Amino acid sequence: MSAPAYAFYGDDFTGATDTLAHLARAGLRTRLFLRIPDDSCVARAGTLDAIGVAGAARSMAPAAMRQELDAVGARFAALGVRVMHYKVCSTFDSAPEVGSIGVAVRSLGAHFAHPLRMVVGGQPDLQRYCVFGQLFAATGADGRLPVYRIDRHPTMSRHPVTPMHEADLRRHLRAQGLEDVVSVDWRAYASGERVLMARVEEALGPRPDALLFDVQDQAHLRAIGRLMRDCAAQRPLLAVGASSVAQAWVLADDARPGAAPCNGEPVAPAQGPVFVLAGSLSPRTQAQIEAAISYLRVPLEPLRMIGEREGEAYLREQINVIGAALAQGRNVLAYTERTRVEAAAEGRRNALALACGALLDGVLRRAPVRRVGVAGGDTSSFAVRALGARALSYRASLAPGVALCRLHADEARLDGLELMLKGGQMGDADLFERLIAG
Repeated sequence: MSAPAYAFYGDDFTGATDTLAHLARAGLRTRLFLRIPDDSCVARAGTLDAIGVAGAARSMAPAAMRQELDAVGARFAALGVRVMHYKVCSTFDSAPEVGSIGVAVRSLGAHFAHPLRMVVGGQPDLQRYCVFGQLFAATGADGRLPVYRIDRHPTMSRHPVTPMHEADLRRHLRAQGLEDVVSVDWRAYASGERVLMARVEEALGPRPDALLFDVQDQAHLRAIGRLMRDCAAQRPLLAVGASSVAQAWVLADDARPGAAPCNGEPVAPAQGPVFVLAGSLSPRTQAQIEAAISYLRVPLEPLRMIGEREGEAYLREQINVIGAALAQGRNVLAYTERTRVEAAAEGRRNALALACGALLDGVLRRAPVRRVGVAGGDTSSFAVRALGARALSYRASLAPGVALCRLHADEARLDGLELMLKGGQMGDADLFERLIAG
């Protein structure tokens, strides 16, 4: 097997599919595995330029993160990759006790020798910007939407698990154990590659925990990509950030292979009923649910889903209702009721995501569905892993940050299934309708 140059681990499944999409559209032969792949899995995928693992680290406590990411780092280092990308949400929402980026850098960094630990701070195509180390974000990918400092963002400042109360990413990462994060601000890009490299080498002298790179536009990403290319040619390195890390890599002059860019297939209308499972609390997802007029909407009661006494019986009941409607050819949207999720105990959110996974698996065993959408980062991570499939490949883009993927599985009922995974902030109001109509 020839080693893929680029590897990535998505801290949730929705973000991982966005990175998959960016790499595939640039012409890189890319496969996203749902678990750490052994040699036989990699060989079955054929020649790869980039390889990924879709994970759930953003919902994990530090001990669980260390165990998972140490195994990921060891595996990708053994494959001989040059860049190890730890893919985080473009809003960097994380905390010392859950989804800690500091833990990720320590765990993965042990396997990659280059002293440069890159943190790429923005993703302009999603309206995320980093200026002098400060993170700003719009409420979606539409360029007409207002941009907020992240600690004043109407959604992310109130995130139910990891609210963003600090816009300075250096301070945010310091709280997660990265004591010394040095800012490389946007002015360093204007004078060319040599000056940028000199600035980086100077900053690396005291061996900081990480270097944080400002990002405002594509030109900044191109400069970062060329730096990444040159440093990775010396020794394998670790990079942290949203899909903008992958964008930077493919913008570098010689990072792209000879294959032509792949814009994906046009999304055809669904051939049969569509099932959508929404576990996101985002107001944007709520708007998408309200606009989904072509679906039978099935509300799910979170506390009953995770109830010790009635949880399994309640799930069976909902699976039967949903499965029967799908068998009749109806599109179905099942969603966790927002107010009742917010009332649930914080410590049981993973239990709810696991219950969503059991529900998705049960529905797909009961009804022959070939196109599925899942909304919510944690919901996607646990739900897709519950299916026991191998990997995902890119099919098409439904919206910025939202990819339609092909599922690769040993079971015929799952192999080839079209799967859309989306984070809470992604997609226009008509996204679920578009999943039906193409």
